[in-house]
Amino acid sequence: MITKQDKNQVRKKRHARVRSKISGTAERPRLNVFRSNKHIYAQLIDDANGVTVASASTMDKGFEGSTSNTEAAVKIGETIAKAAVEKNVKSVVFDRGGYLYHGRIKALADAARENGLEF
Repeated sequence: MITKQDKNQVRKKRHARVRSKISGTAERPRLNVFRSNKHIYAQLIDDANGVTVASASTMDKGFEGSTSNTEAAVKIGETIAKAAVEKNVKSVVFDRGGYLYHGRIKALADAARENGLEF
């Protein structure tokens, strides 16, 4: 049986493998996603300069509603896409953080695409 700690170690290993191949630039930042049991976070990161261009999470003050379901992921996807459009970013590299492209991760990605991001 795989324990929760083992699952997270496998995820981190998968994330490190993916991160060795992708990175964000000023023109096309990396959309990084992290999810915990209670919250979901998204960041647009310019790896070339080492700066976060924009971020959104269920921990933000203006966020209302449940923080740990697919509805929350959709809201965060919409928020990060709107923040990106305000910063004149249209195209991003999607970094799913080692998570499977399913559930909350997929919901966030789909919402970001619908609100103007290309990846």
